[in-house]
Amino acid sequence: MRTIGLNGEWSLFYYPQEERRIQHPNELAVSGLQPIACSVPGNVELDLQAAGELPDPRIGGNIGLLRRYETHEWWYQRRFTGDEEAAAGAKTELLFHGVDCFATYWLDGNELGRSENQFIEHRFDITGMLEPGREHVLTVRLKPAVAEALSQTVDPSSFALPVNYEQLRVRKAAHSFGWDIFGRAVTAGLWRSVEIVVSDPNEFVDIYPVTVSAGERQAELRLFYNLRIRPSLLLPSAASGGGGLQLRFRGACGNSIFAHTLPVRFAAGWAEFVVDDPKLWWPRGYGEPHLYDMTAELLHDGKVLAVHRQQVGIRTLELVRTDVATLERPGQFLFKANGVPILIKGTNWVPTDQFHSRGAGNYDRAIALAADLNCNMLRSWGGGVYEDHAFFDLCDREGILVWQDFAMACAMYPQDQEFQDTIRREATSVVRKLRRHPSLAVWCGDNECDEMYALRGLDPNRNVLTRKVLKEVVFQCDPYRPYVPSSPYISPEAYAMKSADALPERHLWGVRDYFKSVFYTEAKAPFAGEMGYHGCPGLSSMERFLDAPFVWPWKDNPQWIAHATDPVSTPESMYRFRVQLMADQINELFGEYPDEPLPFILASQISQAEAKKYFIERVRLRKWERTGVLWWNLLDGWPQFSDAVVDYYGVRKLAYHYIRRVQQPVCIMVDEPENWAVKVKAGNDSLRPARGKFRVWDADSGETLLSGVYDVEANGLAELGAIRAPRSAQRMLLIEWECGGVSYGNHYLLGSPGFSLERYNGWLKAIAGLPKAFDADGIGR
Repeated sequence: MRTIGLNGEWSLFYYPQEERRIQHPNELAVSGLQPIACSVPGNVELDLQAAGELPDPRIGGNIGLLRRYETHEWWYQRRFTGDEEAAAGAKTELLFHGVDCFATYWLDGNELGRSENQFIEHRFDITGMLEPGREHVLTVRLKPAVAEALSQTVDPSSFALPVNYEQLRVRKAAHSFGWDIFGRAVTAGLWRSVEIVVSDPNEFVDIYPVTVSAGERQAELRLFYNLRIRPSLLLPSAASGGGGLQLRFRGACGNSIFAHTLPVRFAAGWAEFVVDDPKLWWPRGYGEPHLYDMTAELLHDGKVLAVHRQQVGIRTLELVRTDVATLERPGQFLFKANGVPILIKGTNWVPTDQFHSRGAGNYDRAIALAADLNCNMLRSWGGGVYEDHAFFDLCDREGILVWQDFAMACAMYPQDQEFQDTIRREATSVVRKLRRHPSLAVWCGDNECDEMYALRGLDPNRNVLTRKVLKEVVFQCDPYRPYVPSSPYISPEAYAMKSADALPERHLWGVRDYFKSVFYTEAKAPFAGEMGYHGCPGLSSMERFLDAPFVWPWKDNPQWIAHATDPVSTPESMYRFRVQLMADQINELFGEYPDEPLPFILASQISQAEAKKYFIERVRLRKWERTGVLWWNLLDGWPQFSDAVVDYYGVRKLAYHYIRRVQQPVCIMVDEPENWAVKVKAGNDSLRPARGKFRVWDADSGETLLSGVYDVEANGLAELGAIRAPRSAQRMLLIEWECGGVSYGNHYLLGSPGFSLERYNGWLKAIAGLPKAFDADGIGR
């Protein structure tokens, strides 16, 4: 296979759809419209900005200016010269890796086809249509998504949030229509690469690896292959001594190698073989994420006809889950890798930019942050997009599992046959594309759609999309990977119980009051798929995305509200509460609303950092009663006040550093007071026993409260002792321990609110390993 890239500069024509009725590129040529230069991959909004037609949508209230373009048509055009090899008769296709969203395609004025899905690739056969040396014209028309949504029927069985009903039948990122983490930006564009693909007559279509069993001495590997071959190759070989058609697989990871050859009698089949002394792929913290560099060769009479290379991770992955979890019937939601229980400490992943063409450029930075935090799972949220191979390649290399939602969120989607077929095609394309990655842990039907049904008095188990269509696609295309119908999933038994406390996996949001309130402390779900807490970005970041008069004060500030995030910014909007919520969380912890920006920012970041540290420690301190937490979230996709621990500009909030400390594989923590004392425990989320010295002392007096040697078994939890601690006390306990010759630190905030912000600021200076920027004088600068 050979590719000819068509990325780079294109021409972009645009106009309000109601003003013109252009139906063909020939009409466009005589329309009098003047194009602007645009980029592919790209988004039209970024092209307008580059052309000086639109101010930066990230700044101030400029996001609202995008509304005027929601009814525009966009016509992309590119001229290119025909390629001799592509014109020589080989199968040739135009491949669009991502188009947003309702598109018609022409080559030299001849219509190639249409598409209506942002999430998947679109291919068009152009075999014999290219001439060497001739200039060809490629045209793509994008209709406005809002207009297309308005033309579609919605039934009473469907439901969406008031700000984004358009998402129901439009297959583009749901957040585009407005969400509480993104401003409304109904994007358009050729947002991923465009290329011409010239196929060889014999080539690999796909290799799908499955690990049947994995042990220290031996692993059983199964490779499904799919080939494109000439039928004549399947005939008996006429060559003297020839071996006919064969497949040869060779792989190496350090000094561990495998080699296997088998005859080919059809274009698809399985290769099954044993790998001795395998190097297994492990989630982060539990071992190395070993990857084999594998080469597959198609041979005929010993001659190589086609070669395919990919990396393979040898690992088994199991999700052990029950339909309910109650006090009487403790449930499970437990991931096992290579037969070993894995305590999940990770985060939710949203697009790193609301203009998706910029997202892939952020992969390296974002995955490096997740790895630095020792996250062993990312949950790719259903309101975004399906990330590309480059994202999964990084997760493969870093040992970060990926929980992949299908792209549906917070709604009740259409149930008719037409929409079922749309979802089936989309899911089939996505599953076949991504299934080879060892980091891919689980497919999930949607985000919070079960809850939408239950809140409206309807049984989510009648949702044919997640109970039938997606379940069948996963079994058809990726039958060895776990599937969960929704996050959180409400089983028939759980729905009959009418209790959120019966769910093994929950999203713990509630009213978001004090982070140690009973909502959090008495939550019974073993696994938290979402939970978060607000944290104000630093002042330097705020000065970048807020107009100067709106940097302060926080109260009744329209730009704070818009970036909080309120996608519609009307007095009755459901999201206006979020700025007040952030301030109330400060007041809950410190008993005040700071009246200057720097103390407000500091107090907010402390509130967020303590909350997220507590959420993670609560899981670790109750291992295996609790099996995982995916906190919300790692990184903002546009400038805002949010739950993210790294803001849009890459500035790390205090919570980032607290999380980094408590997600170390070996961590010493202090539990909540009980019987006049707090217990000190050591958690070990690794496959090696851990032993070393530790010390706990009072931050004010320096008095040692507990010290000695900790000794905790592999993947275990050990109690080290207790410290007298009446609840009336307000103290900061500092913790230090040694592991493998490296010193680590943690802390514990003892007592009940409200704390003194000034006193806490002094404690910050005593917490080892924190950047010096985190104090009331310089935070965020």
